Amino acid sequence: MNEMPKNTPSLQGPLQQLAALGQSLWLDSIDRHLIASGELARLVGEGSVRGLTSNPAIFQKAMAGQDYRDDIGRLRRAGRSALEVYETLAIADLQAAADIFRPLYEHTEAADGYVSFEVAPSLAHDAAGTVAEAQRLWRALERPNAMIKVPGTPAGIEALEQLITEGINVNVTLLFSTAVYGAVAKAYMRAIARRHALGLALRPVASVASFFVSRVDSKVDAELDRLAGKAGLAAQIAAVRGQAAIANAKVAWAVAGECYATAQWQALAAAGAQPQRLLWASTGNKNPAARDVRYIEELIGPDTVNTVPPATLAAFADHGRAALTLSEGQAAARLTVQHLAALGIDIEAVATTLLQEGLQQFEVAFEALIGAVTAVA
Repeated sequence: MNEMPKNTPSLQGPLQQLAALGQSLWLDSIDRHLIASGELARLVGEGSVRGLTSNPAIFQKAMAGQDYRDDIGRLRRAGRSALEVYETLAIADLQAAADIFRPLYEHTEAADGYVSFEVAPSLAHDAAGTVAEAQRLWRALERPNAMIKVPGTPAGIEALEQLITEGINVNVTLLFSTAVYGAVAKAYMRAIARRHALGLALRPVASVASFFVSRVDSKVDAELDRLAGKAGLAAQIAAVRGQAAIANAKVAWAVAGECYATAQWQALAAAGAQPQRLLWASTGNKNPAARDVRYIEELIGPDTVNTVPPATLAAFADHGRAALTLSEGQAAARLTVQHLAALGIDIEAVATTLLQEGLQQFEVAFEALIGAVTAVA
């Protein structure tokens, strides 16, 4: 059960300020207790969260708890497969969450209020399979404020273009590379242009590009640790330690600015198209020596989203500082990437490794999830 930490302070100040600055905070968590207890409705009602994301690891943690045991057992005894049981229960949770967010979705004219459900990790390199699975899940969810998550692989990007053309909202996940993000943004724009050429409505079709943050620091800092024993590198290592993730994200934001500044996109926007917003993911801090809300505070900008676990949400509500920071330090961000390259650390190579690891982690979580469901008598 992914409960909010106890004694959570009032969530009004810093979170409202984020919204006023144009950034939406989404909750990276879901379980039925969050919904049934009224906690999610409270968070939405007070303006603390404006959307919700899920993934196999989140559902694995939820369904391993007691809240689901009776329903899992009932459905299993009725002859449902473990996969069918998981989807039945997960879809019910997401539909309930989507209904809570629906007034916000309508009030913002489809800009916010989304919930996300991920296609099976085994389809990461199967474009046709991803499209078919996304179509099936979209029909099952039956909510206009749903998003289907597909990975940022070549197959996933191909699927994104087809799904957006069809009017299915997409959350592209596991993005670490600024180059891959650029390809995702261009695929989205191509799909929107295709809809426009076909005379199809451009709104309320929506998409986000989930760009992962903290894992970049974890991976790069580990590489820096391996270099620490080399003579003469201490100052260079100290200058970039803990800086890679923010720098990488700021470069991605600059890429977004370039993409959406084109005359072609401006014409589509005038016709009603929404930009594909950058969503900062993996924003819970994994370094106890660093400020626990830094991956929110240092990445605040308009038309962006940050999805956070419950503990990070509570921390930012308690002591977060809201100010426009994404546009600051752009030159320094690119310089950090250059300094890392001079040390032999290629951010794009790191991104490729992290994508592979992320896919594997979701596979493991998905298998554990199905195993947990199977184990219930």
